[in-house]
Amino acid sequence: MASRCSLSALFSTQSELDCALDEATTRQEREKLVYEYLEKLDGREDLKIPDFQTGLEWLNTERPLSLNKELAGKVVLLDFFTYCCINCMHILPDLHQLEKKHSVKDGLVVVGVHSAKFPNEKVVDNIRSAVLRYDICHPVVNDSEACLWHELEVSCWPTLVLLGPRGNLLFSLVGEGHHDKLMLFTDSALRYYGEQGLLKSHTVGVKLYRDSLPPSALSFPGKVAVDDSKKRLVIADTGHHRILVVSTTGQLLHVIGGPESGRQDGDLSEASFNSPQGVAVKGEIVYVADTENHLIRKIDLLEERVSTLAGVGTQGTDQDGGATGPQQPISSPWDVTLGTAGGVEDNVLWIAMAGTHQIWALFLADGKLPKASESKEGTCVRWAGSGNEENRNNSYPHKAGFAQPSGLALAPEEPWSCLYVADSESSTIRTLALKDGAVKVLVGGERDPMNLFAFGDVDGKGVDAKLQHPLGVAWAPEQSLLYVADSYNHKIKVVDPKTKQCSTLAGTRDAGDTLGPEFDKSCFSEPGGICVGDGGKLLYLADTNNHQVKVLDLATKTVSLFPISMDCTDSVPSQPSGPAKAPKLPKSAAKNEMPPVAVSAGQTLNMSLTLSLPEGTKLTEEAPSCWALSAEGSEWLLESPAVTGDIVDLSKPISISTKLPAVMKDSDNNPILTLGVWVYYCMETGKACMMKAASFTQPLQISASQGEAEVTVALAHAF
Repeated sequence: MASRCSLSALFSTQSELDCALDEATTRQEREKLVYEYLEKLDGREDLKIPDFQTGLEWLNTERPLSLNKELAGKVVLLDFFTYCCINCMHILPDLHQLEKKHSVKDGLVVVGVHSAKFPNEKVVDNIRSAVLRYDICHPVVNDSEACLWHELEVSCWPTLVLLGPRGNLLFSLVGEGHHDKLMLFTDSALRYYGEQGLLKSHTVGVKLYRDSLPPSALSFPGKVAVDDSKKRLVIADTGHHRILVVSTTGQLLHVIGGPESGRQDGDLSEASFNSPQGVAVKGEIVYVADTENHLIRKIDLLEERVSTLAGVGTQGTDQDGGATGPQQPISSPWDVTLGTAGGVEDNVLWIAMAGTHQIWALFLADGKLPKASESKEGTCVRWAGSGNEENRNNSYPHKAGFAQPSGLALAPEEPWSCLYVADSESSTIRTLALKDGAVKVLVGGERDPMNLFAFGDVDGKGVDAKLQHPLGVAWAPEQSLLYVADSYNHKIKVVDPKTKQCSTLAGTRDAGDTLGPEFDKSCFSEPGGICVGDGGKLLYLADTNNHQVKVLDLATKTVSLFPISMDCTDSVPSQPSGPAKAPKLPKSAAKNEMPPVAVSAGQTLNMSLTLSLPEGTKLTEEAPSCWALSAEGSEWLLESPAVTGDIVDLSKPISISTKLPAVMKDSDNNPILTLGVWVYYCMETGKACMMKAASFTQPLQISASQGEAEVTVALAHAF
């Protein structure tokens, strides 16, 4: 063991360098200053740090690493982090960029030194999940008792420490936002020691855990939202960088984005996201907190388009806002929910802006925040939070302080009239009054606004109750109760806002994947999102580290797995599972022959289908009413032999669209499309149910001249 040394030994020398770098005007000047600094430091023997303790748990490696063995002859970057910390997440793109630029063979090794804040973060399985979730591809050591942290006198997360090839201290960077210095220091150290011949090109036995994992339907789902009116669930499939829309019976309806990250707008089949979290749904519109893209996105399921509503695609530092959405930089939005602020209903999207520790508003129509001037449609502006990471309550929203707000739930009705906030790093649930923006504590934490370590697992009232890094909240207006995903306690808790009583509803405190099925015998693993469905009868839970969505039945007090069928029913699936085949029409099917319609290459043909049932009947719920579009003998017209979809609502026309090929076949001038429909309906008295079918044949006249982008035909049938 080397003699004790700490980062304080660097402070005076590096402070001089930092001041000189601030004065330098060119890259050459800065490189020269760093080179001279390294020459000055290199002769010092008091800067060699102690090795990692033996017996520590390592991830992404074949074996434990040592500064005196595997890491000797390498420039080593130590990243002191804790996986809950948003600031630690913010520097990961810098580390990814650095590792892409300089390989282990080049002489650089990044080592994550996990030094936990919460007890839950000391468990290696939970760290492993975080390593996978954040796509960390370098070695990580679980320093659960923070031994090296204390030895080096590290003071906050994140802290980066750069070491030379003898394990000697070179630089330290505290906090986020040091991209340019990190690149400069690392580049210079590699060049300096490379010229001295002290770097070695050997491997260090990196073995990524992700390479051994089997595929799964979901990967670290972050949030869920339910649309009871259309019996649909929206899931942020965060680890797969995509949004899923599924029926409440588990049938996959839409897949948007994934499996790789990106930030593309456009058609559903080409759009992409980067670790999306919060989702909110209204009608055919889904709003998405595209967290690692630092964007708010809009999915229009009717128009099959994705667009950007706010953010510029890189992390922002602005803590006030006020610009139009696409011009307003934002930082790590973690959740979204619709609300009303001085205008028409649902004219604002509330945003949990975890990266700046604030609550923001994105105006979807003109409106007005409490005690503020009018805001035009598109304005994206701070509502509450000073930007300081605190547990500070205040009657003035801009003077209040949050600590990584990560979940939102709206309770617009009196007497509540507030936004509930899961404030993860203060381990509290807070309220934000809709009438004046006053911020108050509901449960958890303590009264000292600077204490972010008042966590635990205690049922109780107000601040006597203790939570551990809660990430999700859901309001049940039918019961006037708030449900909480108490993530690091692996529990679901329920809060009565009238009495401020918080109690455990489900979970055992132990991370696991047990379906009790009773509440008190079921286990979860860091659940991140929760929503209330079926009129307050069900809870849908994003059981994040178990890669599942679970359903909690509040009547029977049982937990079940939400099944997802991965066969998508999108009209034009972006990733079809195989050739579709139209069902066979019965002989009794009514036949409707339509007049020919003129079309041209590349046009989109829209069929507007109106179906009506006999008086006194209704569609049979859960029965497979559907339609299928085919082109027998002219299969080249469609992307697959048949395009199909469900029929769930006859109150309005069903829109069926297909884009014709850009190049038409000359040999087939008058092809025919056939639309078949199968409808299951029952007498409203429940006395009888039946299935009826009908078909429409639609001849096409291929025109050589270019027409409009779209052509629409109206189809109607009364059963």
